[in-house]
Amino acid sequence: MIAPLSKIHSNSEEVFDFVVNKGYEVKGLCDIGIKALPKQYIQPLEERITTSIVRTDDSIPIIEASNWDDPKVGYQIREAAQNWGLYQVINHGVPIEVLDNIKESTHRFFNLPTNEKKKYTKENSISSNVRYGTSFTPEAERTLGWRDYHSLVYISDDEATSFWPSSC
Repeated sequence: MIAPLSKIHSNSEEVFDFVVNKGYEVKGLCDIGIKALPKQYIQPLEERITTSIVRTDDSIPIIEASNWDDPKVGYQIREAAQNWGLYQVINHGVPIEVLDNIKESTHRFFNLPTNEKKKYTKENSISSNVRYGTSFTPEAERTLGWRDYHSLVYISDDEATSFWPSSC
């Protein structure tokens, strides 16, 4: 049984238990209708990014990748990752239909019931090619990360249909 929202939100141990131990992950907080962030997800002021280090003069780097063998591509990715932390890759050769299918299957997976998703956590996984969880180390972090992940490793169509969730 899920604890009442007011109890989860006001109690640090309840949030941790709900998200980590019971495996509802961050999406579980969203699913129960949370309206404000629990205090564990709010970074202390001294650890927050300040406007003094935010770049406002440029756009997010766009990397032209039609020729992956060009050393310039690797250099641009490294520079963008170091200086921005993110970038957009264009002309990578992945058809838009594939990207759309990935987005749709990800939405379907995260909309599965918690017990179905739990089959793919690292503790319970029925396949090493599928992982689901929250990407933080709660025992080591003062502030919890606000992100769940779902990773799929493609090997072959036969293996994918054997081990991947039907939503994917």
